[in-house]
Amino acid sequence: MLSQTKAGTAERSTASRSLTQHAVSFIREVLLVVVGAIIVSSLLRAFVGQMFIIPSSSMENTLLIGDRVVVQKITDFKRGDVVVFADPGGWLSGVAPPERPPVGKFLEFVGVLPDTSTEHLIKRVIGLAGDEVTCCDRAGRISVNGEALDESAYLYLGPDGTPMNPSEVRFDVIVPKGRIFVMGDHRSVSADSRCHLSDLSTREPKGEVAFVPTTLVVGPAIAVAAPFDRAKVLHRPEVFTDIPAARKAAPAEAVIKPDEVTC
Repeated sequence: MLSQTKAGTAERSTASRSLTQHAVSFIREVLLVVVGAIIVSSLLRAFVGQMFIIPSSSMENTLLIGDRVVVQKITDFKRGDVVVFADPGGWLSGVAPPERPPVGKFLEFVGVLPDTSTEHLIKRVIGLAGDEVTCCDRAGRISVNGEALDESAYLYLGPDGTPMNPSEVRFDVIVPKGRIFVMGDHRSVSADSRCHLSDLSTREPKGEVAFVPTTLVVGPAIAVAAPFDRAKVLHRPEVFTDIPAARKAAPAEAVIKPDEVTC
């Protein structure tokens, strides 16, 4: 009887150790999968793509407040693309959104949640380095390198359903080397490149801050991921395919006419 009891105890002990080993092995595998997923997600966020939340109405109705947009980092951008970029200096103002708790910040860092940072803006690229961007011709249209833009496909629609004026601000600029000229689709509420053409800076010539350095561009927005009823792919408007190349090499400093431009 005693030997049978010892044998039973040994069997239970062996089974318990086996169960513990299986549990430890399972937990180890889960941790490896989770850590691997976090690493992959972080690498994708750093080098491939990232999500951002639209904080303002400056890109209506293309993008609405609260939209989650996917920004691609591995392809270049062209005229007509909607791009996310870091503040060139003094563009941003207003109340910062509430901070996420530590877990939310971590999930944002690895790319699971969209970026809520107030240090970035989103606008449409109108002019590249060397381009001459002018407002406006006799029909009230913006021109790039002498080619007038029909912007009705993306400009904000007024109460009567017609696109708003491309711009109430008059200007004639040549985009300097390594920079871009950007505008929002809802022109009457967008504090874009037009509104900084007279800004003073201790580091750059007057108005230079209006032109976004390409080094600050995160990438082009390629899709709206959420809310689901607004999910869509963002396409470059066809009107930009016919824009001729810049007539001259991009200047080192921006050319801005008139001397004072205000929104």
